[in-house]
Amino acid sequence: MVRRQVTVIAAAGGSPSALAAKAATTTIPIVFSVSEDPVRLGLVASLARPGGNVTGVNIFSGELVAKRLDLLRELVPGATRIAVLVNPANFANTATTVKDVESAARVMGLQIQIFNASTSREIDTVFASLVVEKLDALFVGNDAFLNSRRMQLALLATRHAVPAVYASRDYVDAGGLTSYGTNFSDTYRQFGAHVGQILKGAKPADLPVVQASKFELVINTIAAKMLGLTVPPTLLARADEVIE
Repeated sequence: MVRRQVTVIAAAGGSPSALAAKAATTTIPIVFSVSEDPVRLGLVASLARPGGNVTGVNIFSGELVAKRLDLLRELVPGATRIAVLVNPANFANTATTVKDVESAARVMGLQIQIFNASTSREIDTVFASLVVEKLDALFVGNDAFLNSRRMQLALLATRHAVPAVYASRDYVDAGGLTSYGTNFSDTYRQFGAHVGQILKGAKPADLPVVQASKFELVINTIAAKMLGLTVPPTLLARADEVIE
């Protein structure tokens, strides 16, 4: 893309694509969407004043780890041993997720076990291990690759009767149990607006990083019934959308 001298690079694949774009050019404008703190990642100098050639959207997925874990505990009150699935190839995001979930689990008195998968075959292997070790539930980390395998994950979770919580409603639409996270339709409208402004002549250094402000809880009661779970009425009342 740098050799072709594109007008703007839209790095929508999380921190790996954003960091790769930043490493490739200091002149072509870059718009990112990341779930981690873009300042900590070194993408921008600050949220209000990005500086340089990079700006974008912080989708706040990583910051919601504790809320997702608490949601899983509410859905499966007897769960004490939780599997956490992450993609080791997405190093920055995975490191943050593992740190946050370990911290939240300690507060909640939960035991967690980390599982890595960066291929479809490895996902199959993880679920085979979950069954053998009889873990109570599954926490799926936010990751573009895992999201691309949402059909596989939802199917395996149902087949092996593993209650799971996800970062995006994409999983729930594919048959998964529940999700809590950023409203991606709204977020990517903001992402597109930044790209549009740059195409009209704005400079990334002058465009503050947008922080996601809309979050949604989605529950699939069909999946709950297949898993033998009764969703608490109080949780249904809090849901932004219930799939029946």
